[in-house]
Amino acid sequence: MHELSIAQSLVELAAEAAENSGIKKVKALFLKLGVLSGVVKEALEFSFDVVVQGTSLEGAKLIIEDVPVTIFCPNCQEERILPEPLPMRCPTCGTKTGQVLAGREMELYALEGGEENA
Repeated sequence: MHELSIAQSLVELAAEAAENSGIKKVKALFLKLGVLSGVVKEALEFSFDVVVQGTSLEGAKLIIEDVPVTIFCPNCQEERILPEPLPMRCPTCGTKTGQVLAGREMELYALEGGEENA
């Protein structure tokens, strides 16, 4: 279960970012998680809840934004969001493509700070 090591890394990264930004208490971490990232969202949420205990981020919430698969259709010459990750076909014209523009990411993009005693 690599989600445990990912959660540990998130906590370390967030603690460092909070310290560098002067945030005394982190209330939430905001993460973009692509459908094709290979990470099981529920396992990451569980792992985060375990790993955060006893750290400076204890009590913080992990807010995950699901990122759908976005491809570029060579036939339509347009970006398309796939309703399902597979098959990798344009949902409009059915053309196969391997040009994935989004959906693989795992990005910690924001922290929410709060009052230290809140």
